[in-house]
Amino acid sequence: MNARNETTDKPMRRQYVKFSVYEIDPAWRRLDPSTRESGKDELCRIVQGFSSRLFVKSYSLIGMRGDADFLLWQIADRLEDIRDLSATVYGSRMGAYLHMPHSFLAMTRRSIYVSPDDPHASRLIITPTAAKYLFVYPFVKTRAWYKLSKDTRQAMMDDHIAIGRKYPSVKLNTTYSYGLDDQEFVVAFETDEPSDFLDLVMELREAEASSYTERDTPIFTCIAMELREALDSLGATVDKLERLPRSVNGHGDEWVRVLSTAEVPDGASKVVYLHGDQIAVFNIDGKVYAVSNRCPHANGPISDGKIDGTVVTCPLHNSRFDLISGEPLQGPANKPLTRYQVKVEDSLIFIASAYGASDPERTLPAESR
Repeated sequence: MNARNETTDKPMRRQYVKFSVYEIDPAWRRLDPSTRESGKDELCRIVQGFSSRLFVKSYSLIGMRGDADFLLWQIADRLEDIRDLSATVYGSRMGAYLHMPHSFLAMTRRSIYVSPDDPHASRLIITPTAAKYLFVYPFVKTRAWYKLSKDTRQAMMDDHIAIGRKYPSVKLNTTYSYGLDDQEFVVAFETDEPSDFLDLVMELREAEASSYTERDTPIFTCIAMELREALDSLGATVDKLERLPRSVNGHGDEWVRVLSTAEVPDGASKVVYLHGDQIAVFNIDGKVYAVSNRCPHANGPISDGKIDGTVVTCPLHNSRFDLISGEPLQGPANKPLTRYQVKVEDSLIFIASAYGASDPERTLPAESR
């Protein structure tokens, strides 16, 4: 599943992307609480057990649609891993009550309409952000679109792309389904501002390229949640009352091992995940820093930024941040990066929840020891 780099002729890694939309049988809500609890525990263990084989992020659709309850966004190097996860989910106790009314399979590839030199061009590796909302739908072009010349299509897509860049708070993930599934594309928009997404879609409807759209439904509005929280929201109120969210329970008690120091040598960075959050880990002169990996301006990958002392520069629009405090030092970003608690023990790096704004330890990075 590797393409070729036209410059170096080396294989380029590509990924399979799967959006699995699940609906729960109402009979599940009538089960006794202990049965529901054990079923949810098992399902969470199953998904966590696949974390070394593929990336999975969970979303709730409760109240958003009548035919969907939660969504699993999966990113994998092999189709077999996606199949195995689905089979294991259905083989669980909760799986007997799950139905998948919608399922979209796609792959990454470079866009033919964006220059390889453009910072937005790299779409071979999907890196989900920490955005609160995800909007997903399949997409099909008319046959007439493919009969147009490449130059004509390029002109229309240039206009389309220019509109999209007017909304930097909305990140687009385009994946390709030709021959893999019923649609031609699957598009997934990440944002913290649903109103920005609505305004973007309204403006795109006026673009000439939109007249060549055959289908772009069904559309799913998804709210990012840890899987356990998404399962607790499936309609059994007692479950939600008995289990408080982590943000209420506080931070600092649950340390998660994410890396060894050998995996992040001095001057290097690495992306890890904690409870669905994407985190950039930096090792600078033996001190380890952990911050949210997405620039608050336009979701640029902070882990790919240039490092100067303890200052990192976003590779998209050159916003600069202090890794110690997370504060922006230069725009266009005007919000800080989220800082995470870090400790290093026996050459292993552990991360816990984000520091609060008034936490006195906010400026104390962990030293390797």
